[in-house]
Amino acid sequence: MSDDETLRTYAAKAATYAELVSASVDKDAMLPAFLSALPQNAHVLDLGCGPGHFAAAIAAKGHQVTATDAVQEMVDLADQHKGVTAQLARFDQITGTDIYDGIWANFSLLHAARAEMPTHLAALHRALKPRGVFHIALKSGEGSKRDRLGRLYTYYTEKELTALLNKAGFTVTGSRRGRDTGLDGAVADWIGLAAHG
Repeated sequence: MSDDETLRTYAAKAATYAELVSASVDKDAMLPAFLSALPQNAHVLDLGCGPGHFAAAIAAKGHQVTATDAVQEMVDLADQHKGVTAQLARFDQITGTDIYDGIWANFSLLHAARAEMPTHLAALHRALKPRGVFHIALKSGEGSKRDRLGRLYTYYTEKELTALLNKAGFTVTGSRRGRDTGLDGAVADWIGLAAHG
């Protein structure tokens, strides 16, 4: 995530966003499936962790969680959760090979520019251990646009996202669709895909 207006919005709305995310963790149907696919004592990357509630839920299951976000206010919130190590990092700063047993990219990469997505996915595939677990969720649709708060979104169809994951080396193992109300108050469709390296 490198769009300055998007980052400023999240910085200004950090506390409000934390309340929204906190209320959604227990209702999230994708997290249990992700957790069940992890080995014991896994090392998990929460990419674009926001206030860290999902990272905390993963850590509570006995996993080591490295949480990254491009907004310092979000990193500060995430770092307050037990078992979570949070650090400031953009998507293009994820490097390394065979580090993580799982990567949770939950409604974060939707802020990356479409042209940059293949590079980000390739880097994540390298950082994931062989047969590691990968989760990605994005708003579904086509094109790119800003919401009423100024955040830039890039939308994907399931077919397009699956093709991008396959090209990066992932094997898609499942999908889920939904419709929720976001921080801007708008109701939007989303797609979540489960994959492995």
